[in-house]
Amino acid sequence: MTTPIRSTCPYCGVGCGVLLTPQADGGLKVEGDPEHPANLGRLCSKGLALGDTVGLEGRLLTPQVDGTPASWDKALDLVADRFTSTIAEHGPDSVAFYVSGQLLTEDYYVANKLMKGFMGSANIDTNSRLCMASTVAGHKRAFGTDTVPGVYEDLEIADLVVLVGSNLAWCHPVLYQRLAAARAAHGTKVVVVDPRRTSSCDIADLHLKIAPGSDAALFNGLLTHLASSGEIDTDFVSKNVTGFDAALASARADDPSVTGVSDADLTRFYEMFAATDKVVTVFSQGINQSSSGTDKVNAIINCHLASGRIGLPGSGPFSVTGQPNAMGGRETGGLANMLAAHLDLENAEHREAVQTFWDAPTIPTEAGLKAVDLFDAVESGQIKALWIACTNPVVSMPDSDRVAQAIAACDFTVVSDLNAQTDTARLADVVLPALGWGEKSGTVTNSDRTISRQRSALKHPGQARADWDIFADVGRRMGWEAAFDYQSEADIFREHAQLSRIAGDFGKDFDISALSDLSDADYDAFAPQRWPISDTANGGRFFADGAFFTPTGRANMLPIASRAPEAKLDQQFPLRLNSGRARDQWHTMSRTGLSAKLCKHLAEPFLQIHPEDALACGVASADLALVTGRSGEAIFRVWVTDDVAKGAPFAPIHWTGETAAASVVARVIPAITDPVSGQPESKSAAVSVTKFEAAWYAFAVSAIPLQPTTPYWSRVPVENGLRAELAGLDSVQDWASYAKELFGIESDPMMVTDTVAGQTRLAFYEGDALMAALYVGREPVAVARDFIAAQIGQQAQTVLAARPGKDVRDPGPTVCSCMSVGRNQILDAIPANGTASVEFICQSTGAGTNCGSCRSEIAQLIARPRQPIAAE
Repeated sequence: MTTPIRSTCPYCGVGCGVLLTPQADGGLKVEGDPEHPANLGRLCSKGLALGDTVGLEGRLLTPQVDGTPASWDKALDLVADRFTSTIAEHGPDSVAFYVSGQLLTEDYYVANKLMKGFMGSANIDTNSRLCMASTVAGHKRAFGTDTVPGVYEDLEIADLVVLVGSNLAWCHPVLYQRLAAARAAHGTKVVVVDPRRTSSCDIADLHLKIAPGSDAALFNGLLTHLASSGEIDTDFVSKNVTGFDAALASARADDPSVTGVSDADLTRFYEMFAATDKVVTVFSQGINQSSSGTDKVNAIINCHLASGRIGLPGSGPFSVTGQPNAMGGRETGGLANMLAAHLDLENAEHREAVQTFWDAPTIPTEAGLKAVDLFDAVESGQIKALWIACTNPVVSMPDSDRVAQAIAACDFTVVSDLNAQTDTARLADVVLPALGWGEKSGTVTNSDRTISRQRSALKHPGQARADWDIFADVGRRMGWEAAFDYQSEADIFREHAQLSRIAGDFGKDFDISALSDLSDADYDAFAPQRWPISDTANGGRFFADGAFFTPTGRANMLPIASRAPEAKLDQQFPLRLNSGRARDQWHTMSRTGLSAKLCKHLAEPFLQIHPEDALACGVASADLALVTGRSGEAIFRVWVTDDVAKGAPFAPIHWTGETAAASVVARVIPAITDPVSGQPESKSAAVSVTKFEAAWYAFAVSAIPLQPTTPYWSRVPVENGLRAELAGLDSVQDWASYAKELFGIESDPMMVTDTVAGQTRLAFYEGDALMAALYVGREPVAVARDFIAAQIGQQAQTVLAARPGKDVRDPGPTVCSCMSVGRNQILDAIPANGTASVEFICQSTGAGTNCGSCRSEIAQLIARPRQPIAAE
């Protein structure tokens, strides 16, 4: 029997442990690791489906130069030569790296060392800038370092957990499960602060549906209440905090009514916080992705410092990160304004220490370009050689059309990735095949500072190499052989740990020096550990003793004045677009989009919009909406719901040029950033919404790959092919010819036309097996999509009926991805009197019995069983 390989999930910052068992067919069995402290065996729908995503379809298996396969020597010699000559001619700040929170710590360390220590520029930034840079800046302002004070266990010890701008149920499902279990066990109170009603509200005692961007005003009001009600911990403040008086004065000058929350609900929240000793405030992208994100972070921290609710079991501000190794990137200096080991780039002693340790020719004295500024510099021609690793900025950066144009015009662009067909890789001069999750080996750090191993369980495909190995090879080719003479990930990790001893000597928080002498065998066997890991410290919480990392040793409270989002609303752009994640997808779907199971729940880009806004904009459920902002436009399927606030529609971030070319939400988001952190304001774009007036709409399934060219299309995989939504502006006279061209099929289809209703249905067969089908109408087509998709490759002579026969029950759109349970199956399980509980339905159908993220939707179906949630 094969012994499972212990590794770590590649998705969110929870850092769940997984057990990987290679299969004889080249696949991978994935289970939760019951011994990993982050998840204790639990996995969400995405983690459970990891085995579906490790195939080699679409993988880049050899280096490419100008679109042509090349040897590694040719490709890396070219990269080294172009970076060398660019630096020689234009100086070190003419080159840049843009990397990713999905890199492993060892990858990050080598990339940062190469750029900052040897190329001589601080122009290395990361897509983590888009996720948690405001938290980093807020931590440093308050604590002196980028320190997460608490640990996951605090969620289970706390008596009150406040979720601020964090849909924990969908974005960090395992933490949500831990919180829900704690609530069930000992009555933990939960407050959700979010403009949307999300699935996290299912366990909330109070939902504060605040106006977008008003979080700082909310927490200024809390600080004011704590002071007026005598809940300031004066002893803690007097001994351990500076800036209290100024922070309180600023808070008192603020007006919490701008939150739009009723006085009664504000008072209830403030009294709950004040009356509870053990309070954890969890915050995420809803706080960070703002032009005032850093101030919002500090407004939250102010309340915890003033009340002494920090560093103790069950108490403290807690940032949860969106990427698997955002923390590891922060530890290795993977941001443009940081040095490795949480050392400070602006500190001359720190720079000298790092330069000496690396035996480096130089260390930049000033911060490099942060993500938005970096791509502005690419556009202006200041950056002439650019290396992008493990990320897709053409889709993820704000004002993404400009980013694409900038990269396309750059003198020399390198992309390291798994796939040459990403929106970004298609623009590169050199594309380098990198190892992916399940193939590469190294470490990651999760949101509560736990370092875990990712381990290789699959063969290295083609000529793909680890990212650290690629960066190190270029370093050697540029003349720095000794500095980049790494033989393994263990070599890099030991050096990383040794450097952290210097940080510890400077009194910094990040110190894993006790791991600097790990043998290769110890590294291979490394079990999850929370830092710090030194001769004097071992994991645990920070700041219970009031020892902060500022020059004074005291924490800083900052005066915060709330301010509205920078993107201004006006008559042309009257709505404020919120953006975020869907339950079963991850970032730009380059991995989750390979899993048919994960694509069943929400198979199309959508726009949630309040009923009053929908009426004013002239759109209805299942319509297509054109969303227009000052930087661009995108098209989404309309989902009318009062889960979103009036004036604040929501769209997901995941769709790309590969999956829905007209639905890239970043096109609508302007490049407005927080002046302190440089993080983009991704949740507050000013937009208008109008109906996309299509001449026709269609739904297609196909066993054959297809590339639609219509103004609107989206596509996702199904078990034996793909499904797609299409809409066109021009009338089609001959649907049979159109369908034959769309599917690339020469034979004639079976066809049914209803000229009165304006509907046409076509099906293509190979023998008796269905190969493709197209359903067209003047209005969005109502067909049993999941049922039809399941007929690909089957004997499906009745598929033109567009729904099952009387003897077959259509399961309906997927609600539970983990257990593949459809909406109709859940509706069938609801008793006629509608009195079923969520628990009863879960036991009856199996839905909601794994990660539980679908329980909110099940509750909605029980309460409103016949109300459509999205287009059928």
